[in-house]
Amino acid sequence: MDAKLAVFSGKEIRRTMHNNEWWFVVEDVVIVLIESKDPKQYIQRMKQRDPELGKGWVQIVHTLAIKTSGGAQQMLCANTEGIFRIIQSIPSPKAEPFKRWLAKVGFERVQEIEDPELATARTRELYRAKGYSEVWIEKRMRGIAVRAELTEEWKNRGVGEAPEYAILTAEISKAAFCMTSAEYKEHKGLERQNLRDHMTDLELIFSMLGEAATTEIARKQDSQGFPENRVAARKGGKIAGDAREKLEIETGEKVATQENYLTEAESRKRIKAKP
Repeated sequence: MDAKLAVFSGKEIRRTMHNNEWWFVVEDVVIVLIESKDPKQYIQRMKQRDPELGKGWVQIVHTLAIKTSGGAQQMLCANTEGIFRIIQSIPSPKAEPFKRWLAKVGFERVQEIEDPELATARTRELYRAKGYSEVWIEKRMRGIAVRAELTEEWKNRGVGEAPEYAILTAEISKAAFCMTSAEYKEHKGLERQNLRDHMTDLELIFSMLGEAATTEIARKQDSQGFPENRVAARKGGKIAGDAREKLEIETGEKVATQENYLTEAESRKRIKAKP
């Protein structure tokens, strides 16, 4: 989970900042409230069942870029007011607690605008609550900062947010780990989960190296637009890939593992791994 995720009743709700307020992924909200296996189909039925909601859908819901482990993806999102309207069309006993949770999230955003360090502190607390060790959290937080610096660099260099971010991220991953982000998730047995939340220390370190190297190359070579930044992404990923291969030769062990934290917390696995 990164700073763009929130948690309600143990379920992750993806979100993004738009016009200085949180916008939540509608599909994630539906999953939380009704635990549907096909939220897209449920949303379509909901709009048909509530004609007024259907008429005002384009005013309530916007397609926004949501950051994922594979880069930015365009997803249907609504702000707090819009989510309240959508909830009215979802008969669920979870609706009232969810409304209170949304109000709390909105209040926390106001606090974070006034004091940005609160956002970082809350992200750390969420990781601790999910059973991650302090050592892992430090690397994950640094990785979030490195990623943010890279995407800001791409934005300033004329790279479109989606799907170009996803393509460039896949290039870095392919060069660094011989797997695209999607292939890496499959390798770890993940579905909707955030890939980096299931990486080991070394996997996080080499991910950071690939992205930090890409940022530096783009700056030094003044890469402009998508094609030039794609070249920089491949070069940055290769630097991480070469370093990874050297470590694997020295240790005799693969850096990219099938390990994940779906059933057992990272901190417990860390303790078990100690000699």
